[in-house]
Amino acid sequence: MVESNTSCIEIQEIMKILPHRYPFLLIDRIVELEKGRMARGIKNVTMNEPFFQGHFPSHPIMPGVLIIEAMAQVGGVLAFKSADMSNRLVYFMGIDGARFRNPVLPGDTLEILCEVKKTRGTIWTFTSNAHVNQKRVAEAELMATMVER
Repeated sequence: MVESNTSCIEIQEIMKILPHRYPFLLIDRIVELEKGRMARGIKNVTMNEPFFQGHFPSHPIMPGVLIIEAMAQVGGVLAFKSADMSNRLVYFMGIDGARFRNPVLPGDTLEILCEVKKTRGTIWTFTSNAHVNQKRVAEAELMATMVER
């Protein structure tokens, strides 16, 4: 089943799925989701982000670990919506092959594509790519598991 762009998942629903809150909730909405296959999420990066105060303040760039976390959060929403288990949480388990290609700057819109590579019981493996203006900024293979709330 494909959820179209007109019925994207807004921040209020994301907050019902993920336990994260400011400043650790790093996705603003899911603009496309195909259960069990893929999700596309958006993070609007602004100068008001708390990490810019201390991460290269004279040349602010988004920390790579936070880009990875945003990628994992898109994967978490995908797993949760695919498994449709409201009594569970998605925990980030691992990361392989992370590469950072270009910096993410204030004013950028980070677009994250997360695709299911495989599932095995409650364990999910995703390939994830992050882009700004169709230019790849990061990529990684991520693992997550679903646990009881």
